[in-house]
This record gives sequence, C-alpha cells and structure tokens, in this order.
Amino acid sequence: MAPRSGRTSNRSEDGGGDGAPARPPVTDPHRAPAADGSLPPATGWLLRGKDGRLTAYAATPGGILRWTETRAGGPDWYGPEPLPLAGLLPYVSVARSAEGFVHLLGVRDRPGAAGEAERDLVHAVQFQTGRPLREWQSVGNPHGKDRAKGARIGMPSAVLDATGSMHLFVRNANGGLSAKHQSPTGRWQPWGGANAADTTLTGETSAAVTDRGAIDILVPAGGGTVRWLREKPDAKLERAGEEPAADIAHGTVTAERTGTEGLTRFWRDADDGTVLAWRPGSAPASLGGPGTGPLAPLRTPVDGYDCTILAGRGPDGRLQVAAYPTEDEDAGLHWTPTGEPCAGAPALALDGTGRVVLACLGLDGALRVTRQKDETGLALEAWRRF
Repeated sequence: MAPRSGRTSNRSEDGGGDGAPARPPVTDPHRAPAADGSLPPATGWLLRGKDGRLTAYAATPGGILRWTETRAGGPDWYGPEPLPLAGLLPYVSVARSAEGFVHLLGVRDRPGAAGEAERDLVHAVQFQTGRPLREWQSVGNPHGKDRAKGARIGMPSAVLDATGSMHLFVRNANGGLSAKHQSPTGRWQPWGGANAADTTLTGETSAAVTDRGAIDILVPAGGGTVRWLREKPDAKLERAGEEPAADIAHGTVTAERTGTEGLTRFWRDADDGTVLAWRPGSAPASLGGPGTGPLAPLRTPVDGYDCTILAGRGPDGRLQVAAYPTEDEDAGLHWTPTGEPCAGAPALALDGTGRVVLACLGLDGALRVTRQKDETGLALEAWRRF
C-alpha cells in the first residue's frame, strides 16, 4: 500500500478559517530549535484529547511549546504557546491516559551550589486540552546527589498503567536500568530497577504497554538488546525470555500495539539506517526505508484493512511514509517522500474524525501538519505551517 504525498502549502500561520473559532493570540514568538544531534529525537508528541482535538508538544531549552487544534478534525491550530521551565533539555516523553490526561516527562539541568549543573527528571500533567499544565514536579535522579553520575543518565521513557499511574525507565550511569513509578494515589515510589548480568546498557530505553497491561521495556546493549517485562503495575521487573539480536541505531526504538497479546518493535539498523520490525517468536524483518531517527508508528484501518503506518526521516531530511497490513511484513511496503526537510522525529495520530494526521517540526521550528484526505486510500493533503 503506497501513501500519496501532499504538496507543501504556503498557508500563513494566522490560523482560523471560515467558520473556525477565533484563534487566541500567540503570546510567544519563539519556535522549537532545530535538533542539534546531542540528544536523540523523540516521537509520540502528537496526542488527541478527550474533546477530540490534537495537541503537539515540543521541548525547548526554555520549556515546552504547545500547538492545539482549534476544533476537532482541524484544519487550523493555534500556538505555539510557551509552557516555561528553565533548564529543560530539548527532549520530552509524552503519555496519555484513558481519561485524556497528558503526562510530560523531561530532563532538567539547573545550577548547583558549587556552580556544577544538577540534573533531575521532571513531570507535569495537562488535564484538559489547551488548559495550563499542573506545576512541574521533580522526580529526582537515580544517582541522588552524585552529580557526576547524574549527568550521565540516558533520556527517559514514560508509560501509564491501567490505573493512570506513570512508570518511567532510564538507563543509569552504571549501565543498568533505573525505574520509578507512581502509586494509584499519585505518590512517587522510591527508585528501583534491574541489571542484566555481564551486560552494559548503551542505548535509550523504550517502554510500551500491551493490550493486557504488561509493560515491555527494550534497551540496546552494544550490538544486542536487553528486554524486561512488568506484568502488573506493582510487579518486579523480570528479564524477558526473548530478546532480538540486533545492532540498533541510537535512540530509534519505538513500538506499536499490533495484537491482543503484544507489540511490534521498530528501529533502524546501526549500519545502514534501514527499518526493522520485530515481535517475539520471529526474527527481525527488514522494511527498507533508510534514514535517521525513530519511526512514528500508527495502527489504523485503511479502506477496511488493518494497517500499520510508519513515518520517518529519509536520508535527505524529508519525511517518508509507508503502510502495510498489520503484522504482515512479508507483504512488502513502499516508502513515499513528502513535504520539506524537517527537524527531529515526526509524529502520527488520528484526529477527532478518524483521519490520519502526520506532523513534524520544520527546520524553522514551526509546526508542519498534513492529514489524510477524505477519500479512499492514504492520500495526504497539502502541508500546512503553523
């Protein structure tokens, strides 16, 4: 199944449209900075709220920038709105609860008493689309007051369990896995984690939740991987029985629920940047599509067929989109380029009308959005800039 690319639109940032609600004024003219390569880009930053509107989040050194649809199904957006937090690194892990609450997990550097930077993880919640965040809360650092080790932690991955409580996982400075989670009342529990015997974790953690509620964590380790499972919210981490043998490009592991029992993992090969897909019980399947950064996956029906859509940055920085029958990698897929070169990693979501929406940040830091046309297939509209 080959998606059809949308052209680039010259639409202005003013938003609004015939019959659309008035767009609130932009209170901050800043744009998201172009990725500098020092941190891995993250996907998953485009989410639909309880009211059907989509919201896009971008982490910047001054805090989060947020764009919000003016109404469910678009096409217009307002923003960027600044959600300030001094010292935030340009990386954020985003998770949404069944109630539509959006949890943001970031990494912050702030000056210490001796002038040395002190790094901690920070968490905030948005309870309604377009509304202010609750106050940022420090979650600490797995190395406590050891600032030298604390500065060497990886970038965290956050998921929510069936109770809406957050679980975070991060590679620590010792090459092990550190973990922290909330109780059902929202109180953060002490740091825990796990180590893999005679193995040092080298990549970024990727956590995901299966349909039955198990948390699945995959972390690159040199030329291989380590995988843990947390079967219930309060259970210990257990080493998984199957781990893919793969040399994974840094920061490129993502996942999508593709069956009632499990996930399909996607990543890029460390040597040639091509995409691979893996599920327990099978060998990694090559999907082509060389490029950089993580893939944005989305499982959704297309013309009545259960499909998995993938989007990622190609070698020239433009996005590439492909779709194939879910869990049928042997069917093959075709990568279609679309839009202009972008920064970081793209994101995919379904809007309030059930149409596929693809978003990225342009090299100018502005939000770029295209969505599925109201017709058969996976043809995309012209890109819009906000």
